[in-house]
Amino acid sequence: MTHCSPSAGSPPAAPHLPEEEVGDRKCPLLFIQLNELLSTPAGLEWKETRALLATGMGEIPPGRNSEQGVRWIKFEEKVEDGGERWSMPHIPALPLHSLFELRTCLQKGTVLLDLDAHSALCRQPDDWVLLPELRDRLAALLLLQPRHQATKSPLLCCGRCHPTRTFLSMSFQLRNRFKKKLPPGAEVANVMVGEVDFLKKPFTVFVRLREVAALGSLTEVALPSRFLFILLGPHAKVKAYHEIGRAMATLLTDELFQRVALQAKNQEDIIAGIDVFLDELTVLPPGKWDASARIPPPSCLPSPHKRYPWGICRCKRSLTAAAEDRPGLGHQHFSEELERTGRLFGGLVRDIRRKAPWYRSDFSDALHIQCLSAVLYIYLATVTNAITFGGMLGDATANMQGVLESFLGTAFAGSIFCLFSGQPLTILSSTGPVLVFERLLFSFSEDYSLDYLEFRLWIGLWVAFFGLVLVATEASHLVQYFTRFTEEGFCALISLIFIYDSLKKMLSLAEAFPINWYGPFSLGAMQGCPPWPLGSGCPHPWPLSSCSLPASPQPPTAPAWLSRAQCLSRGGQLLGTSCHYVPDVTLLSFLLFGGTFLCCTALKHFKSSRYFPTGLRKLVSDFSIILAILIFCAIDVALGLETPKLLVPSELKPTNPSRGWIVLPFGANPWWVCLAAAVPAVLVTILIFMDQQITAVILNRKEYKLKKGAGFHLDLLCVSLLMIVTSVTGLPWYVSATVISLAHMDSLRKESTTSAPGEQPEFLGIREQRLTGLAVFILTGVSVFMAPVLKYIPMPVLYGVFLHMGVVALNSIQFTDRVRLFLMPAKHQPDLLYLRHVPLRRVHLFTAIQVLCLAVLWVLKSTVAAIIFPVMLLALVGIRKGLECIFSLHDLSWLDSIMPEPGRKEAEGKLPRKHEEEESDTEESELMHRQGPEINISVN
Repeated sequence: MTHCSPSAGSPPAAPHLPEEEVGDRKCPLLFIQLNELLSTPAGLEWKETRALLATGMGEIPPGRNSEQGVRWIKFEEKVEDGGERWSMPHIPALPLHSLFELRTCLQKGTVLLDLDAHSALCRQPDDWVLLPELRDRLAALLLLQPRHQATKSPLLCCGRCHPTRTFLSMSFQLRNRFKKKLPPGAEVANVMVGEVDFLKKPFTVFVRLREVAALGSLTEVALPSRFLFILLGPHAKVKAYHEIGRAMATLLTDELFQRVALQAKNQEDIIAGIDVFLDELTVLPPGKWDASARIPPPSCLPSPHKRYPWGICRCKRSLTAAAEDRPGLGHQHFSEELERTGRLFGGLVRDIRRKAPWYRSDFSDALHIQCLSAVLYIYLATVTNAITFGGMLGDATANMQGVLESFLGTAFAGSIFCLFSGQPLTILSSTGPVLVFERLLFSFSEDYSLDYLEFRLWIGLWVAFFGLVLVATEASHLVQYFTRFTEEGFCALISLIFIYDSLKKMLSLAEAFPINWYGPFSLGAMQGCPPWPLGSGCPHPWPLSSCSLPASPQPPTAPAWLSRAQCLSRGGQLLGTSCHYVPDVTLLSFLLFGGTFLCCTALKHFKSSRYFPTGLRKLVSDFSIILAILIFCAIDVALGLETPKLLVPSELKPTNPSRGWIVLPFGANPWWVCLAAAVPAVLVTILIFMDQQITAVILNRKEYKLKKGAGFHLDLLCVSLLMIVTSVTGLPWYVSATVISLAHMDSLRKESTTSAPGEQPEFLGIREQRLTGLAVFILTGVSVFMAPVLKYIPMPVLYGVFLHMGVVALNSIQFTDRVRLFLMPAKHQPDLLYLRHVPLRRVHLFTAIQVLCLAVLWVLKSTVAAIIFPVMLLALVGIRKGLECIFSLHDLSWLDSIMPEPGRKEAEGKLPRKHEEEESDTEESELMHRQGPEINISVN
């Protein structure tokens, strides 16, 4: 064969492709198999693997012992020595010379496109005539039955010491386990190479069938074939044909070349496709790396649109698609959901029209086992959240609102919202900022002798009125100004609150069950009580525990230890802090807390481990939180210590007996209170609007691939109407809980069930439906009747789940990655996209401003200045606007999103972007392929 390469100094000619087809059609996944012709005692034979013949059952040509069978599904797999197993998938490393040899073969050989004939021998190379006897021998050779490397179960492999020489029958081919890794619509490309002694010149044929066809047992799996490449020739240097076959197979795994091969009109298009591939080729110097090393597949592949050569990308649609794949200068979070209509309630009407066609499927789409896991997970999180905030509300409002009101309000408001909202994946809950306002409102009412519930009723009615005004005027359009800066500040705040509250609750358990630091003396105090008369003082200078008996005419007996039961049976009393002390409760509580957190984290990432089949790993990962709770509940029951348990109210009556279920609007306060309530209602409206819409912005990010659209106006309407009901009944106010809502979405993630070996499962979107949220809130309502079962769940276990949610939420935002950069030397920093395009000092400055804003929000939330907390949330948008005076639009396009502004499109068109950005991965791809892209959760 002669060496032939593209002409130097000129770009490769782009293959001719119809513009309307470029970028529109998704290429089917190709399973590519390399069959080689071998000489055995029984004659010539096509084999997928040569290592099987190393057992002495066949004859191997000299110098060919080390060659292995190879197959490709995006990545290359080889048969390991011994011939019993396939290697780990890896990126193929090709000799550069083999690609040029392949180009020469296709240039001088036969290329048959859209073949209808049954035989490739009906067409011959133009420079020589295929004699009839050679034609017959070639036909007989190509019809030989191939022998395949079977994909066997590991248990079956253990029972055999040597592989068998049986042919792969059609029945085994149909039940091949490897076929499960291939998605529907996959096709086969067959590569067949070998040496024969009856040919003087190489015989090369590349065939593309007009319609896919099943070629019997030619391949390992029963799939239809589209491409066929045959290379036969006289004896050549060692591995020459093998490497050319590998080069052809690797070319067909390239999506861009596969498009060329599918749509090529002639032989020149195929050659041009090879030239484009060679133009993008990267060569590694032979002395600088180990050629036997296997390069593992990357976690994320670049978009094929960015690799289109300029000759192919004339199509306007392709250029648009490529531009959308990279972080642009426009704010691209939303499409028509937030466009203004200019009519009253125009956005609301459009939301209803958008969501109505999906309403039926919102229930049918929930018929999946994954939804059961989501219901149990979110139910426990919601119940714990309701108990936690109900208890804090009771402390802040003198039990005007308590745990029972929290349960009933959560069940009612959540159920109504899931049935009628625009984004039913949202979980409503009491939130931290609302709790702060309730505490301040109760204190104000006490100071000025106002009836708290009546004052709160008028505030709620004004908030509902303002909310309806915001819906009517399409004020949700303003959420386009909520960029990553605002979203991350809010998410980081509620995530830190979640972590802080879980740790605070555990420390409060340590105060309720103090550790006895007196060593062995405390052990004695726990075992018995000294019988000293009432009022006679303490028997020892270390009064841990004593038994005080009633006065008796009998003289006191000598000191003796009585058991606790004997002490109480004689009418004694247990005095001292250690009398009611339960040993090791604090220690066990912290072990349950930390163990639950670690178990949740480990089981959640179990699907990416290498143990057990893929289906089992995914099932364990889906039920990770439930399994962790069950495991540590069982440990708690087995140890038998009296750890604090989940307490659920069992009676349907108000926590405070002085109030009823309906709040009257007049009678307890002066008439002017109903007007004055409009002032604090403005602050509550800002708080509700910001809390609700920031959560909605995060939930409806484009990287979550939601199909059914958003409903910003409809969601705000539902929250506003629910404010009326909860204010009249004296129940807590509810708004979207960012963390639990995002945890809900994370538990409903859909991933591809079939993925090529070495390929990460593809994120397909979220299982959008209404049934899981509805089931969660119905279960929350009936939890009052489930108290006998729920009382076995230790509170430290639930606090451990809360800690897991907070940590996962904090790790899922880019802000956390940028904070870590402060502690990393430059040479150890990860290869993040924004670090390629923005100077490190500018990244640190942007992060420092975010940290400062977060600190101000935390201080405001924790002090008496909390009344202006809603205004500070709104001020984040203004601060972000001011950053445009410090940072360039280029820097902000990588660190944040560009805020919408009239005339901004002109500026975008004039701003230069480097060509390197077009070839880099998109920010969306980076987000979706991060390890554990789990969803934010907060105790709010």
